[in-house]
Amino acid sequence: MKYILYLSIALFIVACGGKSPEAKLAALKTQKETIETQIADLEKQIGGGTTVKAPKVRTVGLTELKIEAFKHFIDLQGKVDADESVMATSKMPGALRRVLVKNGDQVRQGQLIAEIDDAVMSKSMAELEGQLKVAEDIFNRQKSLWDQKIGTEVQYIQAKNGKESLERSISTMREQMGMTRIYAPTNGTVDMVMLKQGQAIAPGVPLCSIVNLSKLKIKGAVTESYAAKVKKGDKVQVFFPDLNKEITTVVTYVAKTINPTTRTFDVECALPAGADYRANQVAVMKIVDYQNANAISVPVNLIQMGTDGQYVLVAEKNSEKQATAKKVMVKQGSNYNGQVEILSGLKKGDWVISTGFQDVNNGEVIAF
Repeated sequence: MKYILYLSIALFIVACGGKSPEAKLAALKTQKETIETQIADLEKQIGGGTTVKAPKVRTVGLTELKIEAFKHFIDLQGKVDADESVMATSKMPGALRRVLVKNGDQVRQGQLIAEIDDAVMSKSMAELEGQLKVAEDIFNRQKSLWDQKIGTEVQYIQAKNGKESLERSISTMREQMGMTRIYAPTNGTVDMVMLKQGQAIAPGVPLCSIVNLSKLKIKGAVTESYAAKVKKGDKVQVFFPDLNKEITTVVTYVAKTINPTTRTFDVECALPAGADYRANQVAVMKIVDYQNANAISVPVNLIQMGTDGQYVLVAEKNSEKQATAKKVMVKQGSNYNGQVEILSGLKKGDWVISTGFQDVNNGEVIAF
């Protein structure tokens, strides 16, 4: 059939070779109509009319919605702080005669940890004690005479005052000598012994740091905008990057004032005692300021914006392998770390289109 058609066209072109362009155009149009009619007849004979391509079905991924707990956190960086971390120092200046502790030693409150050279004071004390013996002898003699009504009252009073003055001087000297001894201000572990035997020390100059690791806490600073959300008793998830360890604790203290420079307020959390923790260790704090134990949530990237609001595409299954895409309007709640809480629009058991949804239209048939 095609051979005959091509032969007819060739003969027609040859026949029109001598005609004018207008006549050739008219003849070609007539021939076109004839050819189109013949093509239509042939298509009817072959397939019963014009062939219509079947629509392409897109393949997507589905995720079934479940009821799960949703939590929103306030993220901040904190540090481990010892409740009792103090510097041991002296109450008077002088040269260290002995240092009785080293790094890592366990000490008790009141334990002697160092001594300051008190040789000069010892000599002064010996002199005062000698003077006191003489003064006591004079006082006793003068008192005996006074009891016998011999001598004057002034002599008795002077002897008594001289003895008592020396007693007070000796008492003061003993207190000063006691200040040459440095005692541990708290229970704990000796950390960073800064001075050695023979070196000078004075009030305010630390000998060593003593850390009580039995009473630890975590301190952090929260932005002012969360002042109404953070409360004592809130749960906190704490991660220690250096230890690759996470614990759950609670807020034990919330400051009532806001730092005017940083516009933050301090919070503290309880930390169980442990050998792994160190003072000033970095701790990543996540304070739970909102939670819903029975929530529906989806990845935030699944939510699309239309002219009528926000929506999510869900699949209404037609068979085991095909479904129809349906646009469902949703209302968002809190969102955290790429996950958003859905307050209305979706329910447990819905199948959301989680992959390939960008190319799917409402009402379109999809495969999964």
